Amino acid sequence: MPGNASGGGTAVTRSTLRQQIADALRDEVLAGRLQPGQEFTVRQIADQYGVSATPVREALVDLSAQGLLDSDQHRGFKVHRFSVDDYRTMVEARSMVVDGVFRQRTERCSAAPSAQALLSVRRRAEEAARAARAGDLDILIGYDLRFWRELGALVTNHYISEFLHRLRVQAWVFAVPYLRSDPAPAEWLWSGHEKVVDAVTHGDAEAVRAEIHACNAHALAWADRLERGPAPADGSGAAGGRPAPAPARVPHGRRER
Repeated sequence: MPGNASGGGTAVTRSTLRQQIADALRDEVLAGRLQPGQEFTVRQIADQYGVSATPVREALVDLSAQGLLDSDQHRGFKVHRFSVDDYRTMVEARSMVVDGVFRQRTERCSAAPSAQALLSVRRRAEEAARAARAGDLDILIGYDLRFWRELGALVTNHYISEFLHRLRVQAWVFAVPYLRSDPAPAEWLWSGHEKVVDAVTHGDAEAVRAEIHACNAHALAWADRLERGPAPADGSGAAGGRPAPAPARVPHGRRER
């Protein structure tokens, strides 16, 4: 394990190592390489990443607190298996929260974020929409999460933004195995990110709410389809339930979350 974080020359503290491990494992889950129900121990992860057990345990506890892992003091940890009903609840919860956020903005006549502040969000929107139309999950997930997180930071407070981000991560964790096993995932990937940014740019809270409602309705329609059709066995997707590869060390320069 290198002694410095990449690019900055700053010593890697236990806190940053803990976050790197948590980010790396979250990426493995979002990529579908760690499957729902897959079990592992602190020692296995520590050996895979070539680090001590303490920051690994802390990272796994953090991911458990975020609802992504289940812990068992006798068997270690496993990736949480969300149900279709869980997914619906996530979508409905974020819909209610976002509806409240924009209703409040309308009542307070809040000004739209500046065009300069929205530049980065618009770039995320363009990349996410392009990846969704192409059915490219590897590109889409990171940009989609960054898009909603950056947009949330502009239009609501930190606590609501972080709550919504957690719901979106959980929703992606549920969706990834199913979408990767779908021969035509683009049909079920929402690509209206740019319309949301346009509405925010114009300060049109009602239009923003309408676009986000369309996004959530799209997600619920997909959940209905899942219940009508066969689900992947044991929650597995295109990876066929194979064990996750064992990385040699914690990657540096993780993608922004």
